[in-house]
Amino acid sequence: MAEIKLVVLDWAGTTIDFGCLAPSGAFVAAFATKGVTVTLPEARGPMGLHKKDHIRAMLRTDAVGGKWRAAVGRDWTEADVEDLYRDVTPRQVEAAVTYSELIPGAREAVAAVRAAGIKVAATTGYFHEAAAAVAGAAKRQGYEPDFNICADDVPAGRPAPWMIFRCMEALGVYPPAAVLKVGDTVIDIEDGRNAGCWSVGVIDSSNEMGLSADELRALPPAELAARREVITERYKQAGAHAAINDLGGLPALIADLNAKLARGERP
Repeated sequence: MAEIKLVVLDWAGTTIDFGCLAPSGAFVAAFATKGVTVTLPEARGPMGLHKKDHIRAMLRTDAVGGKWRAAVGRDWTEADVEDLYRDVTPRQVEAAVTYSELIPGAREAVAAVRAAGIKVAATTGYFHEAAAAVAGAAKRQGYEPDFNICADDVPAGRPAPWMIFRCMEALGVYPPAAVLKVGDTVIDIEDGRNAGCWSVGVIDSSNEMGLSADELRALPPAELAARREVITERYKQAGAHAAINDLGGLPALIADLNAKLARGERP
């Protein structure tokens, strides 16, 4: 083994939904029904987790937990998590359909990867209904991974590595050094590292950047460069092997990783 055989891609913020806009808005709306006003950055913080774990992670923060106590008059409970999750679910499905456009260059990047004989899988923190919605929308736009799995299909979602391991098993690829995980959150980086594979963050369309394509284009060049630098450092602090501005950088990245593997380097 001296080359990458499988690329595992995230969905929202990586291959669809530029800026990862769908999930965050659903959380803000769900909390608002309880009288709790959360900001988009607060909603984005735990992105990449299973959505029920995402709610727990938000409530465990001092900021959101404090707002909950102020609005509801008590600490949150698991019953509250279940209630919020029931509210979030239809909102997320609706938002996932609304923000289901493929990120520019994603289809071409996948085609280039496949032309090199590399398999493509997809993982997500979405639950079944939302995952099915985005997969269907992507297929209609010409992107269909060789294997697709969501957080509901494994004992624990990210940062546990089980979704990546299931992709490897289903597509017959091993060892982990032959696998490249690409995502747009710190949690994506962590599950890639926990799986023992190469783990890389995408920047411009990411949850970490949090901007629509139009908003990104409107940034002055110096500010864009500064934001990219901050996000790259955030990924590397989480253990990322590299960061790329967009999926157009995948072929060159894979060539670089193949050269490392040929020299005996491993994740």
